[in-house]
Amino acid sequence: MSDWSIDKFAHRVTELGLVVRRDLDQARSVSAAGDDELQQFIKTLIGRELMTNLQVDRILRGERHGFFFGKWKAKYLIGTGSFARVYRCTHRETDEVRAVKVLRKRYRESLPDLEQFLREGRMGAQLRHPNVVPIYEVVGDSRAPFMVMEFVEGENLRDLVRVRKSFDAMTTTRIVNDITAGLTYAAEKGITHRDLKMSNVLMTSMGRGKLVDFGLAAASNLKNEKEYADCPNARAIDYAALERSTGVRKDDARSDLFFTGCIMYHCLTGKPALLETKDRMMRLNFARFRDIVPIGQLLPDLPLPLIQFLARAMELDPKKRFQTAAEMNHEIKVIARRLETRASVPSTAADSKAEKSIDQPTEAEKMAEEGDGKTVLLVESHAPTQDLLRDQLKKRGYRVMIMGTTDRLFPRFENEDNVADCVVFCTTELGDEAVDSFNRFGAEDYTKDIPAILIVGTQSQADSAETAQHRALLPLPMKVRNLRLALHKLCATAG
Repeated sequence: MSDWSIDKFAHRVTELGLVVRRDLDQARSVSAAGDDELQQFIKTLIGRELMTNLQVDRILRGERHGFFFGKWKAKYLIGTGSFARVYRCTHRETDEVRAVKVLRKRYRESLPDLEQFLREGRMGAQLRHPNVVPIYEVVGDSRAPFMVMEFVEGENLRDLVRVRKSFDAMTTTRIVNDITAGLTYAAEKGITHRDLKMSNVLMTSMGRGKLVDFGLAAASNLKNEKEYADCPNARAIDYAALERSTGVRKDDARSDLFFTGCIMYHCLTGKPALLETKDRMMRLNFARFRDIVPIGQLLPDLPLPLIQFLARAMELDPKKRFQTAAEMNHEIKVIARRLETRASVPSTAADSKAEKSIDQPTEAEKMAEEGDGKTVLLVESHAPTQDLLRDQLKKRGYRVMIMGTTDRLFPRFENEDNVADCVVFCTTELGDEAVDSFNRFGAEDYTKDIPAILIVGTQSQADSAETAQHRALLPLPMKVRNLRLALHKLCATAG
């Protein structure tokens, strides 16, 4: 730091566009004077959040690049790998926070590496799902190629397990549900992940799992499921070892499901399913897969359905494995509901044997499978009706959200994906407002394909309603059974 004066440092900060002159002058006026004047000035800048240690260190090293990527100002290094680095950035005009992934210098001159990096961006840009980290912008700048992603306030699953040691059964099922939901959505777009591992699952501060890093993803031709239109030569070494050993093609979609099982195993036990090593030949050795200790030996008290689920997910014979992410997602939802039902019932000594047969669904569990985890948004201002419908639908496996007015309905759907699988509009108190919103819901581009139900109290309301195959009417007084039947039919048709 001896080569830097406070004036020289301030000039460089201004020159780089990191802090405006006015803020620099104010910081300088309040910083302590003395022999370490520059150090105190820097401390003030960091304390006022005008600069970060990352920016200061780079300036003091004489660097002039890497402070901005397009309009995004790099503030903190939040992730690093052999291929790329990830920074927490803010937009220089709006202060919006994003994560920016930047290709490392040593790969920028390699056309195949550059193409793989940009390809990851193109793949991710196609995906908008609550369980996939979205990519908003991909820039092929030859000086520093980068992609702009959602900034996830949380940690990756690998780091989280290091701290937590392991997760309980319920938490693990929720994580696996999030992973398989993201995989299911990607599969609908013809995309498989091809590099599923603990560090490629980000956990938000609210406990939601999100898939990241589709750099090795394969894109299939949806018109011919056997043809992969875009699949790189490179593949994760663990995938290569599994697929070579089991005799399947390198783009087999069931490989993602096996490694989802590995993630689940690690979450439950706190230990990786596969022997971890940096030796390439050992990683390609089939013995790593054959010698996985069955989870039932490590966790004998684990509920039987989870043991069976994991055994199927990690089946070495691909034909005996789950065949699709959707199938896997459905099964983990069923198990989660059974675990939740058991947990909500006080245990007695007489229940100890019943716990061993948790795989046999009870009547309550059969009811819970009806909704299959679908989300219903109820637009209703009448509190007793809200309570009745919420209780009755939740018993049958539906997730229920409620809006008392229509004010926030359309902004919510316009700005978010996958808000609900069906929307129920009630005229009990909202009257014609509910009818108008039902009709508008069927007209807006971002809601017209979502199933909807209108519960009407008068013939004029019914005559005013615009229906379709996925838009139904039910009369007041409403019978919950009729609503359940309509929901089941509409959600099944949409699915």
